[in-house]
Amino acid sequence: MKRHCFALDLKDDSELILEYKKYHQNVWPEIIESIKTSGIEKLDIYLVENRLFMIMDVDDTFSFEAKQKKDENNPKVQEWETLMWKYQQALPKAEPGEKWRLMEHIFEL
Repeated sequence: MKRHCFALDLKDDSELILEYKKYHQNVWPEIIESIKTSGIEKLDIYLVENRLFMIMDVDDTFSFEAKQKKDENNPKVQEWETLMWKYQQALPKAEPGEKWRLMEHIFEL
């Protein structure tokens, strides 16, 4: 099992943040299925102020490239991503179109 951690910001608007949290209390079943069938074993998202942290534990079958290709060809995932972008904003040094940024692992105890 391997762990990947990501960061992303939400727009700094309390109403939008509340809406975003509500969507994540009832994630669409197609999105859950897409996550589970890509080799992601566990996925957690944490929020502080307007910054999100996502922790993703994956099995040996997981591939970023395969997940991206699969998501690009899934209309429901694209619909979800478009909807979520209403609430999300890129980190300050993100590349154009980049959402979740992979974090560097710098310490382990």
